[in-house]
Amino acid sequence: MPADATSSGRSTRTASRGHGSAAPRRPAPETVSDTPSSGERNRPARLAAIDGLRLVAAVMVAAYHFLGTPTPHFWGRTELRDLTPFLHEISRYGWLGVEFFFVISGFVICMSCWGRTPAQFTVSRVARLFPAYWCAVLLVVALVLVSRLGHWPAATRVDPRTVLGNLTMAPGPLGLELIDGVAWTLWVEARFYLLMAVLLLFGLSYRRVVAFCGAWLLAAVITLELHSPLLDEFVLPRYAGLFVAGIVLHLMHRFGQSLLLWLLLGFAWSYELTVLELRVADHATVPPGESRPSWAVCAAVLTVCLGLLALAGGKGPLARLRRRWLVTAGGLTYPFYLVHQSIGIPLAKGLLRAFPGLGPLPSMAVAVVCALGLSLLIHTTVERRLGHLLRHRLTLDVRARDLAAKPTPARTR
Repeated sequence: MPADATSSGRSTRTASRGHGSAAPRRPAPETVSDTPSSGERNRPARLAAIDGLRLVAAVMVAAYHFLGTPTPHFWGRTELRDLTPFLHEISRYGWLGVEFFFVISGFVICMSCWGRTPAQFTVSRVARLFPAYWCAVLLVVALVLVSRLGHWPAATRVDPRTVLGNLTMAPGPLGLELIDGVAWTLWVEARFYLLMAVLLLFGLSYRRVVAFCGAWLLAAVITLELHSPLLDEFVLPRYAGLFVAGIVLHLMHRFGQSLLLWLLLGFAWSYELTVLELRVADHATVPPGESRPSWAVCAAVLTVCLGLLALAGGKGPLARLRRRWLVTAGGLTYPFYLVHQSIGIPLAKGLLRAFPGLGPLPSMAVAVVCALGLSLLIHTTVERRLGHLLRHRLTLDVRARDLAAKPTPARTR
C-alpha cells in the first residue's frame, strides 16, 4: 500500500518532549549516493512489526475480494456462502483492511515527513508509488488485450484516453473507469500526502502536528455538517480519524505518551467509529439470504487493528520483533495490493473457464500464488531499480533548481 515502511519505518525517539516545540532527533536526510552514508548505516533498526501489519491489511483486502464479495454467482453457480461459509463470513469484513492501511499510513507518513523538506517528501512519494502503479496498470492493459485476442470477455476499458487518465493515479476525478480497481484508495492517500506537504511548509514540531490533527478533525466535523462536496474532497471526513489516529500513535512513539495525546486519540477514534457507519452502508448490498455487515463487528475489528499498531510502535515485544521475512513481506505488500484484484481475480476466473473441474478454491489459490510471484518481480525489478533511478534523478533535479535559485554573492574588491 501507499504507506512506505522502507524509507520511513525507522525507530526514532527523543530524550524528552520539553515544552513541545523542541526538535526531536531527526532521521538523516535522503541522499542521491548509491552507497549508504555513515548516518544511514547508523540509523536505528526499522519497525519490522509494521511491515507485518501492512501484510495483514493486504491479506484482509484480498480475502474480501476473493472470498467476501457480495456479488451473486461471482465464482459460478455455487455461492461463496455455500462453498465455504466460515471463510466467507469472516472475509465479508476484509474491506476494513483499507481502513487499517490508512491508520498505518498516518503513522508511517508522519515518520517519513520528519526531517524532510516538502520537495524531499514529494520526491520520496512519487518514487515510491508511481513505478509499481504504472507497471500494474500497463500489465492490466496487456492482460485485457490478450484476453480479447483469445475472444474472452474483458470488461475493463483500455482505450487510450482511459489508459492515459489512469496513469495519472486520479482516474476517478477525471470521470474514467478504474483500470486498477484499488486506485481509488491511492487517490485518498494522495490527498493526505498533500495535507502533510502543506504542513511541511511550516516545519514539523510536536505542537504544530498536534494542532494540525485537532484542526483536521474539527474541519471534518464541519464538512459533514455542511454537506459540501468541495470540502469533502480536501478534508476527507470519512477517513480523517484514521489518518489522525495513526499520526497520534507516531507522536506517542516519538515523544512518549501524554494525556493530551490520549485525549486526541480518543476523540479521533470516537469520531471515526461514528462515521464508520457510512462505510458500512456502502457495503450494505448483500445477496438474498445474507445479513448486512454489523457496525459493531466492524468497530471491534478496526479497534483491534489500532491496538496492534499501538503495540508495534510501543516498547513491548511486538515493537522489538526482528524478522527478515517481515521486511520482505512488507516490500511485497504494495505491488500485491495493486495486482491481486485486477490481475489475480481475472486469472482465477480464466482458470475456471479453461479447467472447469479445478473448482473455485484451487483456482483462487493458484491466482494468489501467481499474484505473489508477480509482486516479487515488480518489487525487485520495478520498485528497486526504476524507483531508485526515479528518486535519484528527481533529487538531482530538485537540488539543481535550488542551487540555480540561490542568489550569487556580490564580489568585493
